[in-house]
Parts: sequence; structure tokens; C-alpha cells
Amino acid sequence: MHFKWNYQSPTPEERQAAKELGEKLNMSPILAHLLIRRGITTESAAKRFFRPQLADLINPFLMKDMDVAVDRLNDAMGRKERILVYGDYDVDGCTAVALVYKFLQQFYSNIDYYIPDRYNEGYGVSKQGIDYAKETDVKLIIILDCGIKAIEEIAYAKQQGIDFIICDHHVPDEALPEAVAILNPKREDDSYPFKHLCGCGVGFKFMQAFAKNNGIPFSRLIPLLDFCAVSIAADLVPVVDENRILAFHGLKQLNQNPSIGLKAIIDICGLNNREISMSDIIFRIGPRINASGRMENGRESVDLLVEKDFGTARSKAKHIDEYNEQRKDIDKQMTEEANQIVSRLENQKHRSSIVLYDENWKKGVVGIVASRLTEIYFRPTVVLTRDGEFATGSARSIAGFDIYSAIKSCRDMLVNFGGHTYAAGLTLRWDQVKEFRQRFQKYVEEHIQPELTEATLNIDTQIDFKDITKKLHNELKKFSPFGPGNMKPIFCTTDVYDYGTSKVVGREQEHIKLELVDSKSSAVVNGIAFGQSAAARYIKSKRSFDIAYTIEDNIFKHNAVQLQIEDIRPTEDEELS
Repeated sequence: MHFKWNYQSPTPEERQAAKELGEKLNMSPILAHLLIRRGITTESAAKRFFRPQLADLINPFLMKDMDVAVDRLNDAMGRKERILVYGDYDVDGCTAVALVYKFLQQFYSNIDYYIPDRYNEGYGVSKQGIDYAKETDVKLIIILDCGIKAIEEIAYAKQQGIDFIICDHHVPDEALPEAVAILNPKREDDSYPFKHLCGCGVGFKFMQAFAKNNGIPFSRLIPLLDFCAVSIAADLVPVVDENRILAFHGLKQLNQNPSIGLKAIIDICGLNNREISMSDIIFRIGPRINASGRMENGRESVDLLVEKDFGTARSKAKHIDEYNEQRKDIDKQMTEEANQIVSRLENQKHRSSIVLYDENWKKGVVGIVASRLTEIYFRPTVVLTRDGEFATGSARSIAGFDIYSAIKSCRDMLVNFGGHTYAAGLTLRWDQVKEFRQRFQKYVEEHIQPELTEATLNIDTQIDFKDITKKLHNELKKFSPFGPGNMKPIFCTTDVYDYGTSKVVGREQEHIKLELVDSKSSAVVNGIAFGQSAAARYIKSKRSFDIAYTIEDNIFKHNAVQLQIEDIRPTEDEELS
């Protein structure tokens, strides 16, 4: 994969502003320029960015229905009603349930939690879940990371004498369920200042409001912030504003004193004795929490997350790690099958989207396969499998295209759907899949900008190797936590050469371990280019080339940095050979 590089040289005004801001902050103009590109132009804004304060969290009572939700929870506790904390089976849902359950359990014992079975109940509120609540004498359900579209199910619960408090962040429909309270900053009638909380974030705001109303010190909530960090990273919500505060302090908690369940996952992942980042959550911790819901039942993940004994937690973590290994095998097989289908579709290269279906694919893994295909082909992608008379599946999008709106345009065909801009789920009749594909693809063709389907790298700034110092790298770390809205900066350096010692590595000789010099200094810089061994021949030819990269710690050399090469291209656009 070779990318189109999107880079805008700083204007003279930006250069001057970066110079002045850098002097005020005692910071390199290079990094001051990164701040300005992020809209941070003053010393005070920079200090808020680098030192997010829990005191700056938004008043939770600014969210619509928050006062009603807190009153209903207080009433339930006062009347000793049984409460059920109910959530989705993904990372966001499981961490949200764990957070709310663990916090309330400190003050109230008549409480339980419930995660629906992906295969027997499907997404969101199920009649089976409500029947379970009725059988166990539940009077109040707090539902997290789903529920915003469960109109019929919540009406059914109301007939059974069960109230709902919804804590969701997915896009609502025009009609809302008849819940006692609906906490969702994306409601059109909600003036809450920050719209991009994840489901766990909404649950945290509910607990923050409950604590405030009952005179419980905020410090009692801090140990639960590690769940927020895991959820924010795994759900890929923007790491800006309130999410940045929650992620920053959540990572601090995760690294210094994680909850026992997360500590067990960290142990199983081999992440002990190192600084855990958002990337570690996305690629190591999150997939393991997700695995039980994908392979069996997500309740096992919540059992682990609320566990109080480390020995038991480690045993449970080992079990979900085995699920994750099974998931990886199925994921690999399904992705290979999907790739083969795409390669056989002669007209696919002229399409702006991908819709694939196979009745034998595993329902719990189609979302991962959709993500893989989106990364490979840079197309909005829908992957479906069969569930009786229905097709059910997941959709993933590319930057700049709202896949939720594309799916919503076909709503008259859909039994159920939900999600947000870049990820969604849907269910329709199996015999309507072909018609859905035609209509979905037509909508995408009419609404997508052609340049969005190009593999593009957004370059933050151009630097030389002499600029890459340990000081620069340490200052760069202060920009974390990284994620959408604050991506890890990508640098480029032009006119670089192989030092003579670069080599192909990896089990299948698919990576390149690089030692490079540029034309402006004698410093030798180490780098790794994953999956780019096709460029090795050109690199060894002693011709110059340009690289785009992030700057990382070299875990094999203490106190050293290395470049993670995102793309390699010949200087002056020569062809790789």
C-alpha cells in the first residue's frame, strides 16, 4: 500500500505564531506548530491541553434528564428495589456495566448486572433480558451503551412494572423510548456541551451526578477512571475536551493502580512494567474484553472486570485470552474469504463501497472483518451473515464519510439498525440483502467524495533527522493520549538513504529493519517498516527516498527512539522496483 501524502507547509504567519508560542512554553517550534494545527494558540490553552484537570469536567446535571435519572435511582435505593445494570456485549458496554455496578455496589447490595447473548438475544434490549428482570423482581434497569432505539422492548418492560434509565451515545431516532430518563448527549433537545462521550462516559457522568447529589466525594470515582480510558480507546471516540480529561486520568489510573480485573488482563497481555498507551488498549486489552462477547457471552468479561480476587481474576483473564486466540483464527479465515470474494468482483474497483455476505460467517466477528476490509480497500464496508430468516452484520467507514446516514437511507428495509458516523450494526431480511446492497452502494456513490477512497496519509510536519532528539520525543509524549481528534503526529523527512545495514526481517520476511541517514546530518536513525518489504530492493539500491513516520520508544534500546515507518516513496516520485 502506497499513500497519497497530504501535507500543507506552514504559512509565514503559522511559523511566527509557532516561534512565539514555543518561546512562551520553552518548547521546540516544531511541537508548537503541532499545537497550532490542533487549534491551540495560547499559553493557557496549551497548559490545559498538557495538564487536563478533573476539576474541568462538565457539570453532569447539564445533561438532559440527569436530575430525573438521579431522583429515580435514589428512589429505587430508598425503597430497596432490585436494580439491574444492563449493557452491550462490546468493550464500551462491558466497561460501562462494570463501572456503574462497581460504584453502586459500594452503597447498595440489591443490584445485579446483565449482558445479552449476542447469538440468542442479539444487540441491545431483549425480551429475554426483560423476562429475566421480571423473574428476579427487578424494578429498575440502568441500560448502558444501547437502548436508544428499544421502543417496543421498553414499552414491554413498562407493562411488567419495570422502569428504564437509558445511558447511550448512539444517534437517536425521531421517536424515543418511554424510559424514565434518557441520558444521551446526541439528543437533539440536549444542550450538553460535549457530544462525543462513549457509553461508558455517559455511565460515568450518571455516577458523577449521583455522587454529587448524595454528598459522595468525587475521589470515590477516580479508581473507576481506568474503565473510561479503556472504553474511549476501544470505541474510537474523539480524544478531545471531556474525553481527553477522562482518558488522561484513566490512563494514569490504569498505569498506577488498575482495577483487579484490568490488572489481570495487563498481566496476561505481557504489558507489565511498561507504560500502557491508548494503542495498547486498542490492540491488546480491548480485543480480549471483546472476545468473550464475540465467541460466547460478554458476561464473562464483566465477571472479570468486577472481580475482587487477583488469583480468580487471572484465571478468568486466561480464559478470555483463549477466546481471543480462537477469535483471531476465525477472523483470519473470514478476512481471507472476504478478500477472495472482493477479488472476484470485477466491478469492485469502480465501486465506492463494499457489501459482502456469507451465511456461514460468525456473527461475532463480522465487525472485525468489516474493519479489516475498510483498512485494505479504503471503502465504506458492510459485512453480513445469516441468522435464520435474517441477515445481521456490521458496517465500518472511512474518515470523512457518515456510514450511519448511508444505512439510515435504507431504513424502510431494515428490521433494526443503530450506531454512529464510523460504525454501525444492522439487521434485515435475508432475501432483501441484494436489494440492500444496490441501494446502499447507490447512496454511497452519490454522497462520497472520490478523494476519500484514496489511501491518504495526513503529514503533520516535515523535519530533518537532526531535529529528532530525546528532548523532542519526551515533549511529544505530552501530546498523548492519542486518538481521533488528536492523532499521533506523522512526520516526514525527504532525501534519506540506507546507511548500508538495513535488512528484511520477520517470519515471512515481510518487514524492513532500517538504519538511515539523511542528507543534512551524519546521525544514524533506526526505524521499522511493517509489511513494506517490497520497498527493500529500492532502499538497498543506494538511491534516496522520502519517509513518513511516527516517533516511538525503542523498546530494545533503553533511552533511545526509533521511527515507525508508515510509508516509503522514492524521492521525486521515482517508481519503486
